[in-house]
Amino acid sequence: MKKYIYLLLIAAATTGVKPAFAQQKAYEMMVDGVKVIVQPSGNDIVEIQTVIKGGVQNYPATKIGIESMAFNALTECGTLKHSKNEFKNQLDKISAAVYGGSNKNFSVLKLNCIKSDLETAWPLYVEAITIPKFDAKEFERIKQDAITNLKAQDSDPDYAIDKYADKVAFAGRDYAKDPSGTPETIQKLTAEETKAYYHSILTKSRMLIVVVADLERADIEAKVKGMLTGIKQGAPFELKKSFFRAYKNTFSAENRELATNYVEGITSGPAPGTPDFDAFNVAMRIFADKHFLDVRTNNGLSYAPQSWFSVGATSVAKFSVSTTEPDKYIRVFDKLVDRIKSQGFNAAEVADMKVTYLTGFYYKNETNSAQASSIASNEVLHNNWKRSLTLAEDVKKLTPQQVSDAFRKYIGNIIWVYQGDTKKVNPLLFTNGTLNKGDNPVTH
Repeated sequence: MKKYIYLLLIAAATTGVKPAFAQQKAYEMMVDGVKVIVQPSGNDIVEIQTVIKGGVQNYPATKIGIESMAFNALTECGTLKHSKNEFKNQLDKISAAVYGGSNKNFSVLKLNCIKSDLETAWPLYVEAITIPKFDAKEFERIKQDAITNLKAQDSDPDYAIDKYADKVAFAGRDYAKDPSGTPETIQKLTAEETKAYYHSILTKSRMLIVVVADLERADIEAKVKGMLTGIKQGAPFELKKSFFRAYKNTFSAENRELATNYVEGITSGPAPGTPDFDAFNVAMRIFADKHFLDVRTNNGLSYAPQSWFSVGATSVAKFSVSTTEPDKYIRVFDKLVDRIKSQGFNAAEVADMKVTYLTGFYYKNETNSAQASSIASNEVLHNNWKRSLTLAEDVKKLTPQQVSDAFRKYIGNIIWVYQGDTKKVNPLLFTNGTLNKGDNPVTH
């Protein structure tokens, strides 16, 4: 059965025949000043996502973690009508889920239930959004849980190097902020302060609602209109996008006692909604395979080298490796990048990656929840939710020249960071590498 589904997805990616979720006619409507996007699902599951735009742009560096804590508190601290246990027990009776999350670009509260249980689940969902209690005792509980998790994450080298890379590369910019916060910033937060912050960002101007379900338009409109009663319009809001480019190759290091050494690099990437975006996305996926082959298979320098396109209001390319031989790694990396810049990507590898990329996209978007998340992120970041439905056609049109040119355009100077034994690395190899030759300094 899985093989059959896989073949169908490949057919969808290569012939333009879209899976079921793309065949249903999606639409948008404005309800009391809030955009509501509806994708008919063809099943009995209801997924509703209420998005608050802004992410790290909504708060200062001294308050990192406050939005994440607020969205966690919506379901973990009870509402004005139900205690935390009462709230969860009612959802458990119908096997429904209401949960929140935050990232650097937006926060979201999700509802997932069976269509026949929506009338029971919807009022609870509305309570969580509009009248959360922020009970002080429960807030202290989730605060301590958050601090424990943050300390555990810091002891994970893969997490620590990525956090360090963001801190160095984005210094002085919003993207340096970690939405999860730090133990120090979380410890200082109070239930009342977090509640006040939440209500300050709960505005129609920041909201987006995505519904993936087979529901009547009039029913959706009535439910959303009722939920929005009492929510203020707020000042106009637009997510600010910024382009990242390094002046020159740089290297920053922290000495840590680790079993191996960790290296991560950050460089430019096209902003969502720009012409180069899809081409660069494909380019970085091909590069990730080549990077893995050269670093691990051909040279045995790392167990799991990674390269990826980190997409957001500030989009960047990232390269990460754990290795006992960092100096050998950077030589291999520089040679690989130089070879690709010189030769480009060939037609066969571009064609193969387009199929692989689209197959993965459709496979991941089989559930209502994944479809809603794709629509939400495309609307927030690209200002175009329909991109989640037209991606196959957009990617199919890409040429090897476009993919190669996108790689050449954005892979320039790199901000390198290192954690491990600083005696085992030569910073000059990272700052005077081949990538620096001929590059014009460009500001962040």
